[in-house]
Amino acid sequence: MFLDALGVVSDAQAFGAAAVSTNSIDLGLTTPGRQIGTGEPMGFGIGVDVLGTVAPSLIEIISATDAALTAGILVHASRTIPLAEMVAGALFFIALPPGTPTQRFLGIRITTAGGTVTCTAWLTTHSLFSILPRAYPKGYVV
Repeated sequence: MFLDALGVVSDAQAFGAAAVSTNSIDLGLTTPGRQIGTGEPMGFGIGVDVLGTVAPSLIEIISATDAALTAGILVHASRTIPLAEMVAGALFFIALPPGTPTQRFLGIRITTAGGTVTCTAWLTTHSLFSILPRAYPKGYVV
Protein backbone atom coordinates (compact mmCIF):
# COMPACT_ATOMS: atom_id res chain seq x y z
CA MET A 1 0.00 0.00 0.00
CA PHE A 2 1.30 3.46 -0.91
CA LEU A 3 0.63 6.64 1.07
CA ASP A 4 1.29 10.03 -0.51
CA ALA A 5 1.83 12.64 2.23
CA LEU A 6 0.03 15.25 0.10
CA GLY A 7 -3.08 13.07 0.04
CA VAL A 8 -3.31 12.58 3.81
CA VAL A 9 -6.28 14.50 5.22
CA SER A 10 -6.16 13.10 8.76
CA ASP A 11 -3.03 11.92 10.55
CA ALA A 12 -3.93 10.09 13.78
CA GLN A 13 -6.86 12.48 14.26
CA ALA A 14 -9.44 11.92 17.00
CA PHE A 15 -12.99 12.09 15.63
CA GLY A 16 -16.09 12.57 17.75
CA ALA A 17 -19.52 13.88 16.86
CA ALA A 18 -19.50 14.89 13.16
CA ALA A 19 -15.83 15.91 13.04
CA VAL A 20 -14.25 16.74 9.67
CA SER A 21 -10.70 15.98 8.60
CA THR A 22 -8.03 18.48 9.68
CA ASN A 23 -6.86 18.85 6.09
CA SER A 24 -8.61 18.92 2.74
CA ILE A 25 -7.62 18.21 -0.85
CA ASP A 26 -7.71 21.39 -2.97
CA LEU A 27 -8.91 20.47 -6.45
CA GLY A 28 -8.36 23.99 -7.81
CA LEU A 29 -10.55 26.53 -9.54
CA THR A 30 -11.02 24.77 -12.86
CA THR A 31 -14.32 25.05 -14.74
CA PRO A 32 -15.96 22.61 -14.72
CA GLY A 33 -14.63 21.29 -11.43
CA ARG A 34 -12.17 18.42 -11.50
CA GLN A 35 -14.08 15.21 -11.26
CA ILE A 36 -11.36 12.93 -9.93
CA GLY A 37 -13.67 9.96 -9.47
CA THR A 38 -13.86 9.44 -13.25
CA GLY A 39 -11.35 6.99 -14.73
CA GLU A 40 -9.14 5.15 -12.22
CA PRO A 41 -11.39 4.43 -9.20
CA MET A 42 -10.39 6.68 -6.30
CA GLY A 43 -11.47 7.06 -2.73
CA PHE A 44 -10.23 7.38 0.81
CA GLY A 45 -8.31 4.77 2.72
CA ILE A 46 -9.06 4.91 6.42
CA GLY A 47 -6.93 3.25 9.06
CA VAL A 48 -8.15 2.96 12.65
CA ASP A 49 -5.34 3.96 15.02
CA VAL A 50 -7.11 3.98 18.41
CA LEU A 51 -10.64 2.90 19.23
CA GLY A 52 -12.47 4.74 21.96
CA THR A 53 -16.01 4.62 20.64
CA VAL A 54 -18.96 2.72 22.06
CA ALA A 55 -21.16 2.72 18.96
CA PRO A 56 -20.95 2.31 15.16
CA SER A 57 -19.16 5.05 13.20
CA LEU A 58 -20.40 6.78 10.05
CA ILE A 59 -17.62 7.70 7.60
CA GLU A 60 -18.49 10.13 4.79
CA ILE A 61 -16.57 11.52 1.83
CA ILE A 62 -17.51 15.18 1.65
CA SER A 63 -16.72 18.22 -0.46
CA ALA A 64 -17.10 21.86 0.52
CA THR A 65 -16.57 25.37 -0.77
CA ASP A 66 -13.96 26.17 1.89
CA ALA A 67 -10.70 24.49 2.95
CA ALA A 68 -11.95 23.97 6.53
CA LEU A 69 -14.80 21.79 5.16
CA THR A 70 -17.50 23.80 6.92
CA ALA A 71 -19.43 25.60 4.14
CA GLY A 72 -21.68 24.14 1.46
CA ILE A 73 -20.97 20.53 2.41
CA LEU A 74 -22.03 17.80 -0.02
CA VAL A 75 -21.83 14.11 0.89
CA HIS A 76 -20.59 11.95 -2.01
CA ALA A 77 -20.28 8.54 -0.33
CA SER A 78 -20.80 7.08 3.12
CA ARG A 79 -20.34 3.86 5.02
CA THR A 80 -21.41 2.84 8.51
CA ILE A 81 -18.81 0.69 10.24
CA PRO A 82 -20.18 -1.58 12.99
CA LEU A 83 -18.46 -1.35 16.36
CA ALA A 84 -17.20 -4.94 16.05
CA GLU A 85 -15.23 -3.99 12.89
CA MET A 86 -13.86 -0.66 14.23
CA VAL A 87 -10.83 -2.20 15.89
CA ALA A 88 -7.33 -0.72 16.11
CA GLY A 89 -5.42 -1.63 12.96
CA ALA A 90 -8.52 -2.07 10.78
CA LEU A 91 -8.40 -0.64 7.25
CA PHE A 92 -11.35 0.51 5.15
CA PHE A 93 -11.67 1.89 1.61
CA ILE A 94 -14.57 4.16 0.67
CA ALA A 95 -14.86 4.73 -3.06
CA LEU A 96 -15.56 8.10 -4.64
CA PRO A 97 -18.45 7.74 -7.11
CA PRO A 98 -17.69 8.56 -10.78
CA GLY A 99 -18.41 12.18 -11.70
CA THR A 100 -17.68 13.56 -8.24
CA PRO A 101 -16.74 15.75 -6.48
CA THR A 102 -18.12 18.94 -7.95
CA GLN A 103 -16.75 21.37 -5.35
CA ARG A 104 -13.22 22.62 -4.78
CA PHE A 105 -12.28 21.02 -1.43
CA LEU A 106 -12.49 17.33 -0.62
CA GLY A 107 -12.21 15.56 2.74
CA ILE A 108 -13.90 13.18 5.15
CA ARG A 109 -16.27 13.42 8.09
CA ILE A 110 -16.58 10.77 10.79
CA THR A 111 -19.52 10.68 13.18
CA THR A 112 -19.62 8.47 16.25
CA ALA A 113 -22.70 8.02 18.36
CA GLY A 114 -20.60 7.93 21.51
CA GLY A 115 -16.92 8.29 22.34
CA THR A 116 -14.17 8.94 19.81
CA VAL A 117 -12.13 7.07 17.24
CA THR A 118 -8.62 8.02 16.11
CA CYS A 119 -8.03 7.50 12.39
CA THR A 120 -5.61 8.25 9.61
CA ALA A 121 -7.20 8.91 6.22
CA TRP A 122 -5.73 9.52 2.78
CA LEU A 123 -6.85 9.93 -0.83
CA THR A 124 -5.71 7.05 -3.01
CA THR A 125 -6.62 4.97 -6.02
CA HIS A 126 -8.37 1.70 -5.34
CA SER A 127 -5.56 -0.27 -6.98
CA LEU A 128 -2.97 1.17 -4.56
CA PHE A 129 -5.02 0.35 -1.46
CA SER A 130 -4.65 -3.00 0.23
CA ILE A 131 -5.67 -4.46 3.52
CA LEU A 132 -3.21 -6.02 5.92
CA PRO A 133 -1.98 -9.46 4.88
CA ARG A 134 -3.73 -12.39 6.51
CA ALA A 135 -2.05 -15.69 7.32
CA TYR A 136 -3.90 -18.79 6.13
CA PRO A 137 -3.14 -22.34 7.28
CA LYS A 138 -1.14 -24.41 4.81
CA GLY A 139 -3.20 -26.81 2.77
CA TYR A 140 -0.65 -29.61 2.63
CA VAL A 141 1.11 -32.06 4.94
CA VAL A 142 4.89 -32.62 4.94
